[in-house]
Amino acid sequence: MEPFSLTSKEFFTIESWMEQSPGLLAGFSTKNGGISNGDYFGLNFGFHVGDAEKAVCGNRVLFSEKVDFPLTCWIGAEQTHEVYIQKVSKADRGRGANNYHTSFKATDGFYTRDKGTLLTLCFADCVPLYFFDVKAGIIGLAHAGWKGTVAGIGKEMISLFVKNGSSLENISVVIGPSICKKCYIVDRKVIDLAEKILVGVEKKPYNQISEGQYSLDLKETNKLILMSAGIKEDNILPTNLCTSCNSNHFYSHRKDGGNTGRMIAFIGWKEDFHP
Repeated sequence: MEPFSLTSKEFFTIESWMEQSPGLLAGFSTKNGGISNGDYFGLNFGFHVGDAEKAVCGNRVLFSEKVDFPLTCWIGAEQTHEVYIQKVSKADRGRGANNYHTSFKATDGFYTRDKGTLLTLCFADCVPLYFFDVKAGIIGLAHAGWKGTVAGIGKEMISLFVKNGSSLENISVVIGPSICKKCYIVDRKVIDLAEKILVGVEKKPYNQISEGQYSLDLKETNKLILMSAGIKEDNILPTNLCTSCNSNHFYSHRKDGGNTGRMIAFIGWKEDFHP
């Protein structure tokens, strides 16, 4: 089942989760709409890519109004392709929301129980991982590029959920829009690292396509890692959306030659609702 529905030209939402928990907002933005120009044309959210800060802030204000979640309640990170995950609360609202300087440094994941707090991370091919335990009332979001993936950021989030009162059988994960295996070619170094975290996995999520070149399925790799951490396969929903194939919806770092904007993955409960 495809977990994402196109709600408007600006964003997709995870409808099944939002139906489970009134007031929850969870989804992934597109590049459509917005006021950025040039290589970042459209709805760019990345402060760090070279776009004018005024345009990025303008896009964030427009989007906050579109999804009815105030920008003052957003939380953002300086993502460094590592595995550090920050627990956040209402007290952190606004950090990284309208500038890069106040964002959480060297952070690639967030989790919280607090309402009125929108977790956001930027993407343009890397894998967004969404975590939700409706019984424990915990949500999380992680950025899994190949480095974060093979370092086990998904497994780290599961460990933190359990430490904070979740049971493995109650944790659901959605694997969001990211580059597909057809579009993602890597060298042997990446495959060697993937093999280390996939010890015991019979069907590997990669194929050799030429000498020293491999097609790697990052979404499947993350799914296998999550299953090895104890998450039931039925509780993991990967999307079929590829950020490189679907250029009408998404920026793609690979396809666009590195000069491009960023979408955001987002999840949070609105202030007036209880999870």
